[in-house]
Amino acid sequence: MSMAKPSSDSRRTTWGAEPLDGGEARFSVWAPGQESLSLRLDGRDHAMERDAEGWFTLQTRAGAGAAYNFVLPDGRLVPDPASRGQEGDVHGPSLLTARNAYRWQNDAWAGRPWEEAVVYELHVGTFTPEGTFRAAADRLPHLKELGVTAVEIMPVAQFGGNRGWGYDGVLPYAPHRAYGTPDDLRALVDAAHGHGLMVLLDVVYNHFGPDGNYLPLLASAFFDENRHTPWGAAIAFEKEPVRRFFVENALYWLREFRFDGLRLDAVDHLHDPSDPEILVEIARRIRAEFPDRPIHLTTEDNRNITRLHERDKKGLATLHTAEWNDDFHNVAHVIATGETVSYYEDFAEEPLRHFARALAEGFAYQGEPSKHAEGKPRGHPSAHLPPQAFVDFLQNHDQVGNRALGERLILMTDEATLRVLVAILLLSPHIPLLFMGEEWGETRPFLFFTDFHGDLAQAVREGRRREFAKFPAFDTEAERRQIPDPNLEQTFQLSKIDWTRPDSPEGGKWRAFTKELLALRHAHVVPLLHGAGGHSGRVLKAENGALAVDWRLNGGLLQLRATFKDGFGTAPPYEGDVIFSDGGHEAGAQAGDNSPSVLWALASPPGDNQAS
Repeated sequence: MSMAKPSSDSRRTTWGAEPLDGGEARFSVWAPGQESLSLRLDGRDHAMERDAEGWFTLQTRAGAGAAYNFVLPDGRLVPDPASRGQEGDVHGPSLLTARNAYRWQNDAWAGRPWEEAVVYELHVGTFTPEGTFRAAADRLPHLKELGVTAVEIMPVAQFGGNRGWGYDGVLPYAPHRAYGTPDDLRALVDAAHGHGLMVLLDVVYNHFGPDGNYLPLLASAFFDENRHTPWGAAIAFEKEPVRRFFVENALYWLREFRFDGLRLDAVDHLHDPSDPEILVEIARRIRAEFPDRPIHLTTEDNRNITRLHERDKKGLATLHTAEWNDDFHNVAHVIATGETVSYYEDFAEEPLRHFARALAEGFAYQGEPSKHAEGKPRGHPSAHLPPQAFVDFLQNHDQVGNRALGERLILMTDEATLRVLVAILLLSPHIPLLFMGEEWGETRPFLFFTDFHGDLAQAVREGRRREFAKFPAFDTEAERRQIPDPNLEQTFQLSKIDWTRPDSPEGGKWRAFTKELLALRHAHVVPLLHGAGGHSGRVLKAENGALAVDWRLNGGLLQLRATFKDGFGTAPPYEGDVIFSDGGHEAGAQAGDNSPSVLWALASPPGDNQAS
């Protein structure tokens, strides 16, 4: 006999299964597309109660580890869209998971301020040979010793198959089973805090993956067929249950796993006509719930907008903390490689001028026409934001993995130029991001990989090769067949970083170089960033291969002087003390000797630049 007790107070309804006192649990799902729904719990079916809004709820006896599905009227079984853990793959039963059962070892962790961030992006499956949360935790001492202060984990929400980047997740609350259990993920975060490392999680709120998304069966109203993203129908954020799904998800990761922040993927595809829009509501809710704990929210957005990252009168972020700065990467890539196809075409002309502007003001494009966007203006003025509102990188999962062959930058440019660019990345007042293995000059590729089967696998394989048909290097069918098949396990295995390389002469040299620069950053640059405000950067020169940018920060004048190969200009003089130089750069050095060089100097002029 069922001991179920229906509950229909939708004002308190949250997505998913919630353990209660007394050995009971409450199961809730929004399924307005169904008139009836049952819960299959440990092999027995229980009718759920539907309210007028389409919420189905049921309270019944259930213990941690219990397996359950929702049963559609036609008998089909579907997992919980808000599953906290799966028994197996995305098509199978969900598991009732205990709350607050993990015993945290580093309860005293209070977070770190954003200006101290040196971000290290990693993919759990390819960061270690084992590809698990527990194995990643064992490698954290390496990151601490290097000078990293923040680990950013690519999405872990469960997706179809075992292998994938994570951006095709379909169960946004469930840590991917192939990486370990939810408690294994908690242990990774816990261990990082024990090493003084922040942990940020990449979350995907712009779409669901193609394998295992059962939400359309439960709630077709979750999506708006009249609006589309590159991955299908747009999510209908204007509907309150849909908003609740994502707001609760953001709070869930921060509350139950103690992440220090989130990176929101491709927010330019979060179409929301609401006021406030979903991105604003998520940030406000997080700020309200964690007023005394540093929570760092970063966004990826090729629109170059600033309204989500504004500061208050004290210079504090009121919504999102920082923006991934694609402009910095794109123009640095053009300087390093000479490539000007696809979105790099926007930086083909006067790349040094674009580079200098990105360094001094944040974005290179602040409303100018974009050739890649068919002449449409792109971006907004950004100089008023503090430099720490921008996350810069020379490599990341997208910029390496979205190349047909997944090549690392070290294989596409000369060593001297790369050393100059790395020194600029790690010593600028922007927040630097390294992609796993970059610290030792990793040469293994990071490829696009999936674990799909049948027609979906074929579609992904063909779509991947078709995507590169417009590139000169892959304009024939034979050349495109050289692009690795995303579904082969070998493609995944080739993408694992090489932990023997740091002990090699070449890898050790790059690792020492990275460690030296990060030590200098923490000693000289980070102290200038607390309270640093907008309009701090100024371009002195960006022509003829010579670059000079100054930043007036909170307590010092930081100065960059650099020259690049094939130039013939002269870098302006600097004042104060040299904190780093490479390539024989001296004040007024000529760029025409084909020897790239970089110099950083620090002066202490009277007066500080306060937060604006």
